Formats: sequence, C-alpha cells, structure tokens
Amino acid sequence: MTQRRSKRTLTEPLWHDWVHRRLGDVPSCMQSWLGDTGSLTQRVIQHCDNRSFRVRLLRQRWGAPLNSERRLLRLRRGAVALLRDVELQCDDVPWVFARTLIPVTTLKGSARRLMQLGERPLGAVLFSDPGVTRGSTQITQLRPGHTLFDIACEHYAEPPQLLWGRRTLFYLSKRPLLVNELFLPDLPVQRGDNE
Repeated sequence: MTQRRSKRTLTEPLWHDWVHRRLGDVPSCMQSWLGDTGSLTQRVIQHCDNRSFRVRLLRQRWGAPLNSERRLLRLRRGAVALLRDVELQCDDVPWVFARTLIPVTTLKGSARRLMQLGERPLGAVLFSDPGVTRGSTQITQLRPGHTLFDIACEHYAEPPQLLWGRRTLFYLSKRPLLVNELFLPDLPVQRGDNE
C-alpha cells in the first residue's frame, strides 16, 4: 500500500480547492494569476502588450486522464478523453502550459467544434459561449516527477524546481471539461499583478 501511494504522489501533486487554500502558502506574485476568474488567454495577451501572442498546439490525441483528472471528471476507469496540450506564448516564449481534457460524452452537438480548435484559444470559445459555466478551481505546486510538470517542461534544458498550476472544471451545456494551466518560468509575474 505504501509503495502504491508513493508512486501516485510522484506522478501527481496534491490539489487544493482555491477557496480553501491559505493564501499565505502562495507567493504574492502568483496569487492574482491563480485566482483570476477571467480568461487567462486574454490576460496573457494583455501582458504580452503589442508583442506577438500565439497559441502553440503541442499535441491533441485521445488518451487516458490521470487518476485525479478522471475522478474530477467522474469518468470510469479505462475511459478516454480528448487531450489537448498547448502553450500560450509571447514572442515565441512559452508563458503558460495548458492541458485540456474533454470527455467523449461532452463532445456532442455544437461542442464537437472543440475537436477542431487547432491553434485557436479555447478561452475564446469558453468565455464567449453563454452555455458555459465555470465550476471549481484547484491549485497546486508541481515538481519534477509529476506527470504534468514533466510534460510542460520537456523542452527545458534545465527545468525549474517547481511550477504553480491550477485546474478548473467548466461545463458546456452541463457537460464537463477540465482545463489545467501551469505557469511557466518566463511568465512576467512581477509586472502588473495588481491590475
């Protein structure tokens, strides 16, 4: 049992509900990014000023969610979801790594358009659709050995020691999708955090 538990903690961090997290544990420079309820894409564009913003699609495929993702989405063991990994970049420098999981049951009707996003931002769809509601947000610290950390940092010659991340459930016509957002080292957290 202990071996199984330690393996799980190596592949996934502990996630905490944002509303229950003590803010003293979160660096002040990250609090506004983690707690922002608006479109992260729009916030990155704003901080990117007049420079070149881009969504870079890293991969999109059908795959198995991590255990905590599966539980949050209330999927059965062995279920697959559409996995979409992107970077939000400013001047070709990645600021945010985002991993979206969309269960097969969510991809019905007009939601099928989410399969064809390519390098268009998901936030533009979520925050413009009146049928979308925002659920709970969880935050965490990720370190080397955590699956999401390793995926997000695979291009770094020397990865950082830790990343802050959040994940939010959204509901599109009452069907869930999960968005993980990891804040990368080049994100300008010191500038404009109180805007």
